[in-house]
Amino acid sequence: MHVGFLCKEGGKEQASVTTAGQSLGITGRAGTVRRRYTSYMGAENRTGASHFLLLGLSDDPILQPLLFALFLAMYLITVVGNVLIIAAASSDSHLRTPMYFFLSNLSFIDIWLTSSTVPKMLVNIQTKDKGISYIQCLTQVYFFNIFLGMDSFLLTVMAFDRFVAICYPLKYTVIMNPEFCCHLLLVSWVIMFWVSLIHILLLKQLTFSIGTEIPHFFCELSEMLKVASSDSLINNIFLYVMTAVLGVFSVTGILFSYFLIISSILRMSSSVSRYKAFSTCGSHLCVVSLFYGTGFGVYLSSSTTLSTQSSTVASVMYNVVTPMLNPFIYSLRNNEVKGATARLFSRAASCHPWIIDL
Repeated sequence: MHVGFLCKEGGKEQASVTTAGQSLGITGRAGTVRRRYTSYMGAENRTGASHFLLLGLSDDPILQPLLFALFLAMYLITVVGNVLIIAAASSDSHLRTPMYFFLSNLSFIDIWLTSSTVPKMLVNIQTKDKGISYIQCLTQVYFFNIFLGMDSFLLTVMAFDRFVAICYPLKYTVIMNPEFCCHLLLVSWVIMFWVSLIHILLLKQLTFSIGTEIPHFFCELSEMLKVASSDSLINNIFLYVMTAVLGVFSVTGILFSYFLIISSILRMSSSVSRYKAFSTCGSHLCVVSLFYGTGFGVYLSSSTTLSTQSSTVASVMYNVVTPMLNPFIYSLRNNEVKGATARLFSRAASCHPWIIDL
């Protein structure tokens, strides 16, 4: 009846054919319209993924203010603590050594590692909007991978620095000269820039449905590959290969350096010399254990459980908690850093008396 009614309308004859063809599955012009519609939707999946939805840590509205206050406090502590480390190391002549040069760079990286994810999460909680644009998500993936990789490289370089300082103390200033330290840092930056760029170029080849939900509080590469609509085999292969190569290089370098350090310490005759030598490595060992322990926790939890909750918690540890604790670990266990920080506050107080009251 519907088809007959439309056929009587002279100007809508073509509409009746199209309607009938779509309703009854008739081929011909109606089939062409259907194919065009399908093709349009396929294109929309490629270009229409203008934003993603970050599910965050919890959907409970009661917990949102608590999460906002908690992560805002942790973020501010991270920024202030690491800025103090950088200021103390750069302003005190006693700390102008390779060890504190790398420590300052580690603090700089930790600030940006946290800043690449936490502010966006705080904005989403405050505005009650889980959306993040496609460009913002790719940018977050790019910089997060760079800073995370730089953290790993710096911890390896710092282990090598401790190895030279303990095993070759007389040649320390010759081997760890400023030019060599800058070259180590520059090579690390170049490697991570290119590796992260290749990840982004491969990621741009994937398709995502409109309003894709990412079960995380930031755009992590592994989570984006899981929710992609197209085949991500090449992306996963490159991710696993780079993670294995860079991870094995960093872990092997750290373990080999400490194997030689421990061997050298055991050969020392004086217990005081042993304690003094090993105490210079205590802070670095704590940071390494915290960083790689949480990092391994992410991959183990994601591979052994289907739930993403444990992986998200582990990500919070190495993305937020570890950068926040690093300044405390180095300042509380290192008398030189504590002394430099006290002198920094003293100079600031002499210029601004209100700091004394604070």
